[in-house]
Amino acid sequence: MSVWRKKPISAFEAEMKKGGLNRVLTRWGLTSLGIGAIIGGGIFTLTGIAAHDYAGPALAISFVIAGVGCLFASLCYAEFASVLPVEGSAYSYAYGTVGELFAWFIGWNLILEYMMGATTVAVAWSGYFVKLLHLFHLDIPIWLCNDPVTAATKAAALGIDIPSFAFNLPAFVITWFVTSILIKGIKEAASTNNIIVIIKIAVVLFVIIVGAFYINVENWQPFIPTSVETITDGVVSKSFGWEGVVTAATIVFFAYIGFDAVSTQAGEAINPKKDVPFAIIASLVICTVLYILVSLVLTGMVKYDVLDKAAPVASAFSENGLTWAVFIITIAATAGLTSVMLVMMLGQTRIFLGMAKDGLLPKGMFGTLHPKFKTPYKSTILVGAIISVVASFTPIENVSAMCSMGTLLAFAMVCVAVMLLRYKSPELERPFKAPAVYLVGTLGVSFNLFLMCFVRIETWIAFLIWGAIGVLVYFLYSKRHSNLQNPPIEE
Repeated sequence: MSVWRKKPISAFEAEMKKGGLNRVLTRWGLTSLGIGAIIGGGIFTLTGIAAHDYAGPALAISFVIAGVGCLFASLCYAEFASVLPVEGSAYSYAYGTVGELFAWFIGWNLILEYMMGATTVAVAWSGYFVKLLHLFHLDIPIWLCNDPVTAATKAAALGIDIPSFAFNLPAFVITWFVTSILIKGIKEAASTNNIIVIIKIAVVLFVIIVGAFYINVENWQPFIPTSVETITDGVVSKSFGWEGVVTAATIVFFAYIGFDAVSTQAGEAINPKKDVPFAIIASLVICTVLYILVSLVLTGMVKYDVLDKAAPVASAFSENGLTWAVFIITIAATAGLTSVMLVMMLGQTRIFLGMAKDGLLPKGMFGTLHPKFKTPYKSTILVGAIISVVASFTPIENVSAMCSMGTLLAFAMVCVAVMLLRYKSPELERPFKAPAVYLVGTLGVSFNLFLMCFVRIETWIAFLIWGAIGVLVYFLYSKRHSNLQNPPIEE
């Protein structure tokens, strides 16, 4: 009856043997999903903001710091994935080590992460798609590609009249396009993602290789610009110098969100105990190297203080007379955001599936698999409906900040849980072991809690409200329907 009751490891093992989802994902298929979730809008937008306002050419160091911080969490994720290769990610890991209430809270916040993340990406995709059409001299009316607030703001700035109704049609359409792929099956979703990942990596390599020929080393001087203080509304903030480099690391950290989505696909991996840990670490390392190289190329092609914050990659090439490359980069950004959205929505439904299997969410809605496609089609449709509506009518800045909070908490708690499991159950088979787990785990917790200190107060308030709702749902429904309280009858 305790809220700290734990799901036995034997129950996880029984679920793995029972199966249900189609196990079709290979080692590199999982790695591709990880890369698909990580490389997206971040590399095309965050690099400009972080370099222009905070780190200058030292943005490369910021990516190293953020990458190392994520590596601590990824090593802990990898060990857990080798012990408990089931869908549910950090939720399942916490359920088997810390307790039910703690696991519920992690799962509740992972729902927030993936839901808000996919919504943000849908709105961002709409923006890039509109830019892409504009390159071909095709323009969508403002009221058909923006939420009501953004449409009114843009119309006022341009001095034009628009209908009282506004709707982000591209965001709505891309959401249902991705939803249809996910309903069809994991094999189709993975194949779509693989194609997009190949395009993205090809364009990122194009940026690195072609851009390298236009690097002017003088643009890297000074590599770490002198510290500057600015005062906004009475608040003193510092940029450049080592403080600016660290601040930039907290910004670009969110470009790494996504490697944890690999662990949600364990139920569809052919050899999860070995391949999921490999994919988690491999996708993170590959993306970190690409991020560092891109940041060096961009700050080498143009001076950091003239880098366009909205479209840094495209602007760097435009400044060097390579306007034709803008087409390629914009297409890559549009495709890249599609795959990020696909993996986030995929992870969302697998979190729901794991919680429904444990009785913490209604099984009829969240735990039912399609008889033919073997996918959780009901929850996929529900997720698609919510995201499409929110993305169509909500400004991007209102949904983007919430995405990070659930991720930071999940990363920190996984680091705690892996140390607890190593201490309490040292006898468990661990195909992958995090090296120096107590040091790595402690550093992982410290790093993520440190970043949470930089989150805006409004986001904290919204996060606490969301958490309070989650606790109410747990005590009103989930605790009473949990399999640990009402063991299912074996067939």
